[in-house]
Amino acid sequence: MLNVTITPSAQSYLKELLDKQACEGIAIRMFVSNPGTPQAETCIAYCKPGEEKENDHQLPLDGFKAFFEDRSIPFLDEAKVDYAADKMGGQLTIRAPNSKMPKISDDSPIEDKINYLLYNEVNPGLASHGGNVSLVEMTNDGYAVLKFGGGCQGCSAVDMTLKEGVEKSLMEKIPELKGLRDITDHSDKSHAYY
Repeated sequence: MLNVTITPSAQSYLKELLDKQACEGIAIRMFVSNPGTPQAETCIAYCKPGEEKENDHQLPLDGFKAFFEDRSIPFLDEAKVDYAADKMGGQLTIRAPNSKMPKISDDSPIEDKINYLLYNEVNPGLASHGGNVSLVEMTNDGYAVLKFGGGCQGCSAVDMTLKEGVEKSLMEKIPELKGLRDITDHSDKSHAYY
């Protein structure tokens, strides 16, 4: 269920912006990039007719439409968009207190499950060596493409860490995952732990 507040002042401001676009039927689309991770960012973008996605949630507002990415709905829970006018023109603010909170269930996308495990189980262990790992993308054939950073980049033990630690942990908990691929440039050994 959609629980996002767009204040009347924010709606007026967004409508003004949309009216300046000279595009009949233009709307806004709200989503969270990298949801459930420390890098999560809540975004509002222009959405021309036809750019909305099939499973987006729609909210009719004062004079325009707003679309919300289905995958982002749990992370947009309790989000608030507000606009405060000031001498400099004003500022649009987006507060999404749950955007960085890992939220997964059995029917969560595989990317969310992987991010949850990386940030809550894998990275705390790698942090003791100054390292971290992040999901870059999922391939069409079910492989997670990962990138190591910090003390893991260029580390001589990274293959063992990948196979015995990260892959074993993720594959046990996410059976639909086919495997992992590492795209890290390990030739840079300047920050390597080993």
